[in-house]
Amino acid sequence: MLFFSNDDVARLTPYGTLVPAIAQGLREPIESPPRSHFNPNKDASTVLVMPAWRSGRLMGTKIISIWPQNNAQGKPAVSAVYVLTSCEDGATLAIVDGTELTLRRTAATAALAAQLLARPGSRRLAVLGTGALSAHMAMAHHSVFELTETTIWGRNLHNAQAVVDALARVGIPARATTDLERTLAGTDLVAAATTATRPFILSEWVKPGTHLGLIGAFTTAMAEAEPALLPKASLFADTRDGVLEKGGEVWQAVQSRLIKASDVRAELAELVALDAPATGRRSEQEITVFKSVGFAALDLIAAEQLMRGRN
Repeated sequence: MLFFSNDDVARLTPYGTLVPAIAQGLREPIESPPRSHFNPNKDASTVLVMPAWRSGRLMGTKIISIWPQNNAQGKPAVSAVYVLTSCEDGATLAIVDGTELTLRRTAATAALAAQLLARPGSRRLAVLGTGALSAHMAMAHHSVFELTETTIWGRNLHNAQAVVDALARVGIPARATTDLERTLAGTDLVAAATTATRPFILSEWVKPGTHLGLIGAFTTAMAEAEPALLPKASLFADTRDGVLEKGGEVWQAVQSRLIKASDVRAELAELVALDAPATGRRSEQEITVFKSVGFAALDLIAAEQLMRGRN
């Protein structure tokens, strides 16, 4: 049985290979039942169990813990472990640092969606949030775009600067800011990755032509953007069912009758399908929104890439 640490996962799944691997992996059949959701403390702390498999090949099961209150104590809000099982004989093949795997597949998926939906020639990126995903979002988007400007926004300038410093160590220049309205006015691509429970992205701040990835709000009680933004945008999802059931802004907008479930134009697997009709961006002025709550197939695809990378 193999063990992959967070350093192993980072080394073996560089974004330059992981992003196209996710696109390719979604073109092949994966069985992925709904994730199990538990609240052991009857508060915002959450445990998710997420299995996925390719029959006769591999099965992966992730156990992920999300404790938002850890942020106030300077601890990671997310931790996870991933178990890879052979579908041929049931043997446990590998134990993987699920936290690093989750961070990387989440950032790679957001970058893939942006690659498919952003305006051609997009050069300016704004990452909203200063948690563990922030630097990963910047690195993943830099792997698919020729970016000339990267901004890290956070409510706390010190925390935003810490992300900027981390990016400098991997050769990505960026700047820190606490001015969200000005940031949104001067960017092409937005990647929001926070644990916000109240919307902070106002609809009037998002300019025409922007691509907005909403990655952080994974329950109906959470939201990063105002639900009122969605009727003004073209909406895409990682999976329709997951986003309609759990995607904060989308669920809230449907409940408020601002949009209908049918307004989700396409999900990610449809966007990457080789024989798919043109379902993405239709104009330069269109605002595109990609809503993601995560799904287990992404973890399995990343784990497959991890196993390929070691060979």
